[in-house]
Amino acid sequence: MRKSTILVLAALAGFSAVNYSCAKEEVVEKTVTEFRQVDPNSLYARLGGIDAITLVTNQFITNVVNDNRINGDFAATVSSESRATLFTNNLIDQICQGSGGPCIYKGKTMLEAHTGMNITDAEFNALVEDLVAALNQFEVPAKEQNDLLAILGPMRSDIVGK
Repeated sequence: MRKSTILVLAALAGFSAVNYSCAKEEVVEKTVTEFRQVDPNSLYARLGGIDAITLVTNQFITNVVNDNRINGDFAATVSSESRATLFTNNLIDQICQGSGGPCIYKGKTMLEAHTGMNITDAEFNALVEDLVAALNQFEVPAKEQNDLLAILGPMRSDIVGK
């Protein structure tokens, strides 16, 4: 697993929520509301909750795997079913948590995950472009896209050139 594996989205570590993870084999909204009411105005709610976040994340990963600029960085991850599942679940949990949802990301910090990888600005930008393409495919409104990117943007300093 090289450079971009947990690149932008994984950086949402550190946001606090309830002590359980959403991105598991079965996710039911009943479980979410039993532990914590989600603010209906939160980015999580405006994105469409866990189901919509899962759809966008899966498309984002597909975009990355098909992106010749960065897909080599993900080859080892996607070639292992267990690693691919963990990667996907971590991304879902991080977007969920970072957007105000009930999930908890339990992976590495961005600095821990990217130290020694020497990720370039071009690689970072390619990953962001793949995320935006996934958001556009599901017609996520511009405000929600901008709000999500505003969460992700500051992570660049813990990722690029480390």
